[in-house]
Amino acid sequence: MSSEETDDATDGTGTAAGGDATDDESPLEELRRRREESRMGGGEVRIERQHARGKMTAHERVEYLLDDGTFTEIDAFVEHRATSFGMDEKEFPGDAVVTGYGDVNGRKVFVFAHDFTVLGGSVGEVVAEKICKVMDRATDAGVPVVGLNDSGGARIQEGVDSLVGFAKIFERNTKASGMIPQISAIMGPCAGGATYSPALTDFTFMVQDTSHMFITGPDVIETVTGEQVSKEELGGAGSHSTKSGVAHFACQDEEEALDNIRRLLSYLPQNNMEDPPRVSSWDDPDRELDGITDIVPEAPRKPYDMTKVIDRVVDEDSFFEVHENWARNVVVGFARMDGRVVGVVANQPRVSAGTLDIDASEKAARFVRTCDSFNVPIVTLVDVPGFMPGTDQEHNGIIRRGAKLIYAYAEATVPLLSVVVRKAYGGAYIVMSSKYLGSDVNYAWPASEMAVLGPRGAVNILYRKELQQAEDTDARRQELMDEFREEFAHPYGPAKRGYLDDVIEPKDTRKRLIRDLEMLERKREDSPPKDHGNIPL
Repeated sequence: MSSEETDDATDGTGTAAGGDATDDESPLEELRRRREESRMGGGEVRIERQHARGKMTAHERVEYLLDDGTFTEIDAFVEHRATSFGMDEKEFPGDAVVTGYGDVNGRKVFVFAHDFTVLGGSVGEVVAEKICKVMDRATDAGVPVVGLNDSGGARIQEGVDSLVGFAKIFERNTKASGMIPQISAIMGPCAGGATYSPALTDFTFMVQDTSHMFITGPDVIETVTGEQVSKEELGGAGSHSTKSGVAHFACQDEEEALDNIRRLLSYLPQNNMEDPPRVSSWDDPDRELDGITDIVPEAPRKPYDMTKVIDRVVDEDSFFEVHENWARNVVVGFARMDGRVVGVVANQPRVSAGTLDIDASEKAARFVRTCDSFNVPIVTLVDVPGFMPGTDQEHNGIIRRGAKLIYAYAEATVPLLSVVVRKAYGGAYIVMSSKYLGSDVNYAWPASEMAVLGPRGAVNILYRKELQQAEDTDARRQELMDEFREEFAHPYGPAKRGYLDDVIEPKDTRKRLIRDLEMLERKREDSPPKDHGNIPL
């Protein structure tokens, strides 16, 4: 724990806020008093300290997240059982976590929120029991669970009991995975073993400046390795949303994080047995995409912003990007098409030419598997020159990491639709939801290119000697590249072989995909019985 966390974890004075019970207090009056005490957490001084840091209290976060008046608290009177290190003198109704359930946009959600004002939000035996109870109830009821993390970590005063508590939480994270949506928000410190529960969930939110995640803190790192690093650089929202990929979202403040959790839940089903919620569409399903070819340059190596294409194809203002700032050469996120939820995976030519590298492969694979877990159809927009070359990529496992994306698409049972927008070369053509990797519908735009190599690379190999002897090498290369495009790289060859279902006009992309989504709405796929496959982790 940092000094800030240690202070809040050790300066408890006993009863949280309401004072001692009087002799003439009835049992009912005592219960009422203690309920009020539980809402005050560690008392007014610590609540003021929490607000001074730009942070809400646990109860304030829960009430902001949930629809007004819908929160039902569970275990408000439960207290810790520890007696060592003066813990028997500390009384905190509810201990260091607030748990219960309520509604988000009229749909049921279970929630737990660490209370940093009580013993630094540390996790002891009772805190873990409370969290496990809401996770069990969420799984049994088939509804999402949201964890709002603000904790100094394992409660030192309770020894191994606190570590056992984390193990119980991790087990439930794992068993609930793929059954119900699990969402984590880091709204303060999250260190050591505590980081693995958010890492096991489906989505992780962080807040700029006030949230931090790391296995080993800066003080220990400096002691062991001599390296000096700040908490923000080591495990802040910026670092985890851009470098490690641990955080899917980095938000400016807690309100933005909670608002985005509400929005994310609107795209997800309650559980893996339900379809995502469909809404009445506010956008014409037959809308033609006039001018969309102005976004995509004909020159195959010229960059453009793929998110502008996505915004035109999906329902207006419905695209909700995930992992926006990590592995930016691929774009993933949720959207709606005629009111139906879809997951979108697309290459981003604006960043590293849209190539697939280690991080992009893992980012896309994780998103595909998440969509497949929760019955979300996947639309893939392809403009990929290949996998990123280089010794760094090879030595760090691009073969193994790229195989994750292959596995994710090939394993998926939800409707898969893809459109080659401009080009798809080599192994990357196969990986990006190609027909015989299991895709249900495959289209290409007329000017798109598909081949083992791009025209320049193919010509340099096939006509190497001729180019060496040519009087004007550049002019001859361009002539051969034009011939290669005309004979091999156009989409009509693959369409003749059935590798594409159609070559479509760009303006018709939206309405064709919407019709296919309707056609595939009842898609069912039976697989041979097995415990699970062996994804190349």
